Amino acid sequence: MPTQPGGRVDPLVSVSFYVDVQGVFTGTFRSCTGLGSQSEIVEHLAAGKGGTTHIYKIPGVCKWTNICLKRGVTDSMDVWTWRKQVEEGNVNEARKNGSIIMYDQTNTEVARWNFENGWPAKISGPNLDASTNDIAIEELEIAHEKLVREK
Repeated sequence: MPTQPGGRVDPLVSVSFYVDVQGVFTGTFRSCTGLGSQSEIVEHLAAGKGGTTHIYKIPGVCKWTNICLKRGVTDSMDVWTWRKQVEEGNVNEARKNGSIIMYDQTNTEVARWNFENGWPAKISGPNLDASTNDIAIEELEIAHEKLVREK
Protein backbone atom coordinates (compact mmCIF):
# COMPACT_ATOMS: atom_id res chain seq x y z
CA MET A 1 0.00 0.00 0.00
CA PRO A 2 1.60 3.27 -1.05
CA THR A 3 2.20 5.97 1.50
CA GLN A 4 0.65 9.32 0.62
CA PRO A 5 2.50 12.65 0.86
CA GLY A 6 3.08 13.61 4.48
CA GLY A 7 3.28 9.95 5.55
CA ARG A 8 -0.49 9.38 5.43
CA VAL A 9 -1.60 5.81 4.75
CA ASP A 10 -5.15 5.42 3.48
CA PRO A 11 -7.28 2.66 5.01
CA LEU A 12 -8.14 -0.37 2.91
CA VAL A 13 -11.49 -0.53 1.12
CA SER A 14 -13.41 -3.71 2.00
CA VAL A 15 -15.33 -3.97 -1.26
CA SER A 16 -13.17 -6.67 -2.86
CA PHE A 17 -12.39 -9.93 -1.09
CA TYR A 18 -12.20 -13.60 -1.95
CA VAL A 19 -12.68 -16.76 0.12
CA ASP A 20 -10.71 -19.97 -0.42
CA VAL A 21 -11.53 -23.04 1.68
CA GLN A 22 -9.11 -25.88 0.93
CA GLY A 23 -10.71 -28.32 -1.48
CA VAL A 24 -14.29 -27.18 -0.72
CA PHE A 25 -14.93 -23.92 -2.52
CA THR A 26 -13.45 -20.67 -3.70
CA GLY A 27 -15.39 -17.58 -4.54
CA THR A 28 -16.69 -14.16 -3.80
CA PHE A 29 -19.10 -13.30 -1.03
CA ARG A 30 -21.24 -10.30 -0.24
CA SER A 31 -19.98 -9.89 3.31
CA CYS A 32 -17.62 -11.40 5.85
CA THR A 33 -17.61 -10.84 9.61
CA GLY A 34 -15.89 -12.50 12.56
CA LEU A 35 -12.23 -11.98 11.68
CA GLY A 36 -10.98 -11.71 15.24
CA SER A 37 -10.15 -13.22 18.59
CA GLN A 38 -10.66 -12.43 22.23
CA SER A 39 -9.25 -13.55 25.55
CA GLU A 40 -11.25 -14.26 28.66
CA ILE A 41 -10.25 -11.91 31.46
CA VAL A 42 -9.19 -13.55 34.71
CA GLU A 43 -9.22 -11.23 37.70
CA HIS A 44 -6.68 -12.00 40.41
CA LEU A 45 -7.24 -10.28 43.74
CA ALA A 46 -4.15 -9.78 45.91
CA ALA A 47 -3.72 -8.21 49.33
CA GLY A 48 -0.92 -5.70 49.54
CA LYS A 49 1.07 -3.94 52.22
CA GLY A 50 -1.06 -2.04 54.71
CA GLY A 51 -4.26 -3.86 53.82
CA THR A 52 -4.60 -2.47 50.32
CA THR A 53 -5.99 -4.72 47.65
CA HIS A 54 -4.99 -4.95 44.03
CA ILE A 55 -6.91 -6.48 41.17
CA TYR A 56 -4.74 -7.84 38.42
CA LYS A 57 -6.32 -8.62 35.07
CA ILE A 58 -4.69 -11.60 33.39
CA PRO A 59 -5.48 -13.02 29.95
CA GLY A 60 -7.26 -16.36 30.12
CA VAL A 61 -8.35 -18.71 27.35
CA CYS A 62 -8.08 -17.27 23.85
CA LYS A 63 -11.15 -17.76 21.62
CA TRP A 64 -11.60 -17.10 17.93
CA THR A 65 -14.82 -15.61 16.64
CA ASN A 66 -16.76 -17.67 14.11
CA ILE A 67 -16.47 -16.38 10.55
CA CYS A 68 -19.80 -15.48 8.97
CA LEU A 69 -20.03 -15.30 5.17
CA LYS A 70 -23.00 -14.15 3.10
CA ARG A 71 -23.50 -14.50 -0.64
CA GLY A 72 -26.19 -14.50 -3.27
CA VAL A 73 -27.75 -17.91 -3.88
CA THR A 74 -26.61 -19.64 -7.08
CA ASP A 75 -26.93 -23.18 -8.40
CA SER A 76 -23.70 -24.13 -6.57
CA MET A 77 -24.16 -26.68 -3.78
CA ASP A 78 -20.56 -26.43 -2.47
CA VAL A 79 -21.26 -25.00 1.02
CA TRP A 80 -24.34 -27.19 1.47
CA THR A 81 -22.35 -30.32 0.61
CA TRP A 82 -19.65 -29.26 3.08
CA ARG A 83 -22.24 -28.70 5.84
CA LYS A 84 -23.77 -32.12 5.11
CA GLN A 85 -20.48 -33.76 6.22
CA VAL A 86 -21.01 -32.31 9.71
CA GLU A 87 -24.70 -33.24 9.75
CA GLU A 88 -23.72 -36.84 9.00
CA GLY A 89 -21.12 -36.90 11.80
CA ASN A 90 -18.01 -36.58 9.60
CA VAL A 91 -16.58 -33.53 11.37
CA ASN A 92 -12.96 -34.65 11.00
CA GLU A 93 -13.42 -34.89 7.21
CA ALA A 94 -15.12 -31.50 7.17
CA ARG A 95 -12.25 -29.68 8.95
CA LYS A 96 -10.43 -27.52 6.41
CA ASN A 97 -7.98 -24.65 6.37
CA GLY A 98 -8.91 -21.54 4.47
CA SER A 99 -8.21 -17.91 3.69
CA ILE A 100 -10.08 -14.64 3.37
CA ILE A 101 -8.11 -12.50 0.92
CA MET A 102 -8.65 -8.77 0.47
CA TYR A 103 -7.75 -6.84 -2.70
CA ASP A 104 -7.29 -3.17 -3.48
CA GLN A 105 -8.69 -1.25 -6.46
CA THR A 106 -5.87 -2.55 -8.71
CA ASN A 107 -6.72 -6.17 -7.79
CA THR A 108 -3.52 -6.53 -5.74
CA GLU A 109 -3.69 -8.63 -2.57
CA VAL A 110 -3.40 -6.27 0.40
CA ALA A 111 -4.57 -8.39 3.37
CA ARG A 112 -5.02 -12.08 4.17
CA TRP A 113 -6.51 -13.93 7.12
CA ASN A 114 -5.85 -17.68 7.34
CA PHE A 115 -7.95 -19.96 9.53
CA GLU A 116 -7.19 -23.51 10.64
CA ASN A 117 -9.45 -26.54 11.11
CA GLY A 118 -12.60 -24.71 10.04
CA TRP A 119 -15.92 -26.49 9.69
CA PRO A 120 -19.41 -25.27 8.80
CA ALA A 121 -21.19 -24.75 12.11
CA LYS A 122 -24.32 -23.24 10.58
CA ILE A 123 -25.86 -22.68 7.18
CA SER A 124 -28.96 -20.63 6.45
CA GLY A 125 -30.89 -20.45 3.22
CA PRO A 126 -32.47 -17.27 1.91
CA ASN A 127 -35.53 -15.45 3.18
CA LEU A 128 -37.90 -15.78 0.25
CA ASP A 129 -40.36 -12.97 -0.43
CA ALA A 130 -42.07 -12.70 -3.82
CA SER A 131 -43.11 -9.09 -3.13
CA THR A 132 -39.53 -7.74 -3.33
CA ASN A 133 -36.72 -7.60 -5.87
CA ASP A 134 -34.08 -8.51 -3.28
CA ILE A 135 -31.27 -10.93 -4.09
CA ALA A 136 -31.68 -14.28 -2.30
CA ILE A 137 -28.86 -14.48 0.28
CA GLU A 138 -27.45 -17.59 1.96
CA GLU A 139 -25.25 -17.48 5.06
CA LEU A 140 -22.43 -19.76 6.18
CA GLU A 141 -20.88 -19.71 9.66
CA ILE A 142 -17.45 -21.31 10.01
CA ALA A 143 -16.15 -22.42 13.43
CA HIS A 144 -12.36 -22.74 13.54
CA GLU A 145 -9.45 -23.22 15.92
CA LYS A 146 -7.12 -20.41 14.92
CA LEU A 147 -7.07 -17.24 12.83
CA VAL A 148 -3.92 -15.40 11.80
CA ARG A 149 -3.63 -12.23 9.77
CA GLU A 150 -0.72 -13.01 7.47
CA LYS A 151 -0.65 -9.75 5.57
